[in-house]
Amino acid sequence: MRTILSILLLFFCGITFAQTTITGTVVDDNGLPIPSANIIVVDASVGTVTDFDGNFTLNVDQNPPFTLQASSIGFESMSIEVTSNNQTLNFILNEGTALDEVVVSASRTPERIFESPVTVERFGLKEIKNTASADFYDGLENLKGVDINTNSLTFKSINTRGFAAFNNPRFMQLVDGMDNSAPALNFPLGNLIGMVETDVQSIELLPGAASALYGANAFNGILFMTSKNPFDHVGISGYIKQGITSQEAAGDNPYTDLGIRMAHKFSDKFAAKVNFGYVNGTDWLADSEADKLNRGLTRADLDYDGINIYGDEVSANIRAAGGGVGIIPNVVVSRTGYKESDLTDNKAESIKADWGLYYRPITDNSLEIAYVGKVGTGSTIYQGAQRYRIDGFFMQQHKLEIKNDNFFLRGYVTEDKAGDTYVMDATGVNINREWKSDADWFGDYIGTYVNATFSGATEAEAHAAARAVAEAERYEPGSPQFNRAFNKIINDPDLTTGSKFQDNSKIYHADANYNFSHLLDIAEIQVGGSYRKFSLNSFGTIYTDYDGPINYSEFGIYTQIQKSLDLNESMELKLTGSVRYDKAELFDGFFSPRISAGLTINKDHNIRGSFQTGFRNPSTQELFIGLDGGRAFLVGGAKINHERYFGTYDVSPFAQAAFGMPATITQTGESGYNNSMTASIATELGNHDAANNGREFVANPGSVKPEQVSSFELGYRGKVKGLVIDLSGYYNSYKDFQSTKNVIATYYGDNQNFDLTGYDPANPATVAGLNEDTQMILAALQNDDFEVYQTYTNTDASVNSYGAAIAVSTKVLGNFDLAMNYTFAKLDFDTSQDPDFRTGFNTPEHKVKASFGNTELFKNFGFNLAWKWSDSYLWEASFGDGDVPAYHTIDAQINYRIPSLKSTFKVGAANLLGDEYFTAFGSGFIGSQYYVSWTINNL
Repeated sequence: MRTILSILLLFFCGITFAQTTITGTVVDDNGLPIPSANIIVVDASVGTVTDFDGNFTLNVDQNPPFTLQASSIGFESMSIEVTSNNQTLNFILNEGTALDEVVVSASRTPERIFESPVTVERFGLKEIKNTASADFYDGLENLKGVDINTNSLTFKSINTRGFAAFNNPRFMQLVDGMDNSAPALNFPLGNLIGMVETDVQSIELLPGAASALYGANAFNGILFMTSKNPFDHVGISGYIKQGITSQEAAGDNPYTDLGIRMAHKFSDKFAAKVNFGYVNGTDWLADSEADKLNRGLTRADLDYDGINIYGDEVSANIRAAGGGVGIIPNVVVSRTGYKESDLTDNKAESIKADWGLYYRPITDNSLEIAYVGKVGTGSTIYQGAQRYRIDGFFMQQHKLEIKNDNFFLRGYVTEDKAGDTYVMDATGVNINREWKSDADWFGDYIGTYVNATFSGATEAEAHAAARAVAEAERYEPGSPQFNRAFNKIINDPDLTTGSKFQDNSKIYHADANYNFSHLLDIAEIQVGGSYRKFSLNSFGTIYTDYDGPINYSEFGIYTQIQKSLDLNESMELKLTGSVRYDKAELFDGFFSPRISAGLTINKDHNIRGSFQTGFRNPSTQELFIGLDGGRAFLVGGAKINHERYFGTYDVSPFAQAAFGMPATITQTGESGYNNSMTASIATELGNHDAANNGREFVANPGSVKPEQVSSFELGYRGKVKGLVIDLSGYYNSYKDFQSTKNVIATYYGDNQNFDLTGYDPANPATVAGLNEDTQMILAALQNDDFEVYQTYTNTDASVNSYGAAIAVSTKVLGNFDLAMNYTFAKLDFDTSQDPDFRTGFNTPEHKVKASFGNTELFKNFGFNLAWKWSDSYLWEASFGDGDVPAYHTIDAQINYRIPSLKSTFKVGAANLLGDEYFTAFGSGFIGSQYYVSWTINNL
């Protein structure tokens, strides 16, 4: 009996530890190796990937027979049965099309892009390798429907379907499931603190609303970046790019971009990886001296305010400042400012690293436990309501995730620190004030003007003399006095005297999802939810958190049901329905549904239609900002925030004498929301009809609340005689659209009693017949006794947008790749409904992109050309409004592979022709980048 048990035990152990080894290669139909192809055991969670030469080795704790499948993005999958140990398999994959690629984002489950219920774009390893742009993130702009606004060399903002800005809270960016928005800013910083190129597995982009599955900020679109898992991609890979940036304003400057990835599979249960990336260069210098308010003024004019000149936004009506003396002209005069190049070294830098520990506790099971950490720091330029020099900005993320093929549960924390960041506008203003206070400067100006007038000078001569005296001994850029003042101010967090931006904000986030498809045959059902807590801590420099951090939270739950129906042998109908409920602490909860249908015909044509809703909670800044923006004070729209912001102001001598007002008053942000006049009242008052009561000049914008969108979309994907076609059209209707509105809050006078009945602008004597509050408001406007507030609110006006996009790709001249796409986007908004409300559509009506290349022009040599053209458009944002002219660019690259070195060498240029352009009002002109790169892929 003992002998029999021993034999059985040996037999059992032999089965348990039986191991089959398979080796082989994966090549395309031209015999070229396919690196990073996936090799998996069918119906098991075991696999590997091919190396640079297309070779693989796989050890399986399973006896033959079983089946291996080889797959790679852009190729048709192939399966071969394993019949013996130590078998060698050679896979030859036929090239497929973009429609064969698999995406996860559209439905939170793997599916061919061809069958996706909504529009989705994909950017994979092939596209990363062949992009003609300077890096993979820039290459995303070649996708149809995608806009990238260049804020600086290292900070670019992605957007889809309109309403774009650098601070773009309508667009979400997820890196391995983590929202990489900076907590203080509440929007992504591009790839400044993102992913290293050699660790990118795939990128998926959903344009349009996706709130039904992804929550609040998935409003205009969502970008998914997925990294390589160290269980599947082991070894060392890296790259270095060296070149120059060339811009007329900044000249030619060196540019370096490098990254390295190291991953190791210690066993079938434990693997780890680490990545490091570094970018260094000179930023696109912003040097526009055009009038910021689009009046056509220059420094020769009295009230000049240059776009990239800081300090000249400080201005005053010199008659009002001079006590209303008649000899002083009733004109506005501004101080002299400093150029942006005087206030920054223009250095662009990004340093980032991430690491991950991955554990699979159960053999032949997809269960995985992972910890991922990310840190990054950098220097760049950010343009919001003002221009920020982000210097030493630090951000970190830490995630713990448990998942398998059917569920995931993750939690992560994001923390940022502002480092040595400062506001350039405030720097210019306060260097001037460090040298001479505003009161002294305008006092010198007014006194000199009066004396020059009494001496017989003309008005122009008197103004010239006044500015010369007021400017005497002004700190010149580069002088010891200027440098001392500059260093003092950028380290002073009090924005009335300094410009330092302080922050140490955090986001805590958790989300989960479970797919019941393995348990139910009737349909694929998923449920999930998320929770997020904000902790804002800018020490009172950006937010109204003067008395400590501001904390608030939100949560959401959702479900989705998906069902495929075979109508006949050639037609399949795929139905998807989902709904989400969200509740933010500061607002009422509501539901976001999505329904879609996709009809596949003859496996080559798919017609899809969908209706979905989205919502966007106001961002952290839209809720709690409290900031002196120069021309306006920015006060967040949360009701509890209005009283948190306050300022003390000097009252004119006229109001003190006429109305008995005190010399100073304290005004809170509540005045901007509940006792304010329209920003246009000063210019429109002269056209007032005496029979009109003038109530249209009363502003009183409401507290901000979530905005919603209803989106209708139709699309088609298919193959027609060698052409791959993907087209879509959409119509978006917005409710409670969020944006900013500038208003005027006078220091005195109750606008509830504002009544202009009987007032004739041509007859000042009619003022006496008005009630006291109306007289006070008109006097305040005349004597500069008011503040301008930028409020964050919603409009009752109808805001809609619509558009369409089409992409076509094919093979020409044998094996040359040719692709082209066109995007149309249109805003439907009647400004007469709400003249002071700015939608910030910021999107060209027409955009065309095309690419032409060959990955194998001859052995190991390839090339690619990419051309982009953008129509002109109006840019509206809190920094300023202005036209962006039409532009076009050409990017190009050639590459050569040396398989024996596992290396690819590339020579490329972005904006090859050097035609400089800009994508946003106030930003620097974008020049050219020329580079040589060396990529080693030893996986």
